[in-house]
Amino acid sequence: MPKIASICGVILCVAASALAVAPALAAEPPAEAGAAPAAPSGPPKGYECHDTALTGSGPGFKSSQEESVEAAIKDWLEKAKAIYPDADWKTTMDPRMECVKQGLYSKCFAIGIPCHPKPK
Repeated sequence: MPKIASICGVILCVAASALAVAPALAAEPPAEAGAAPAAPSGPPKGYECHDTALTGSGPGFKSSQEESVEAAIKDWLEKAKAIYPDADWKTTMDPRMECVKQGLYSKCFAIGIPCHPKPK
């Protein structure tokens, strides 16, 4: 009987640690074996870029992820256009979108370095 109790205790400890680690693992995208982290890309051809990345998120959580993505890009564009009036999300250097969920709602963050066409 003591062996069964100790085995059950070990199983409960392993299950508790798995539950504690699971949220952290779920938040990270799976890494491919032997894959190196993505290297920052250079500016798009014919464009010059700002020296730092901007982040846009928009107000609050949205009921759909698509709305949250649109709000993040809109907020990012407002900040980018203050630097380069002709900035566009499509010509951003190293663009990425990070989203978090809370229940049925999501909030996204558009991150990237604004660029604009080189003056001629």
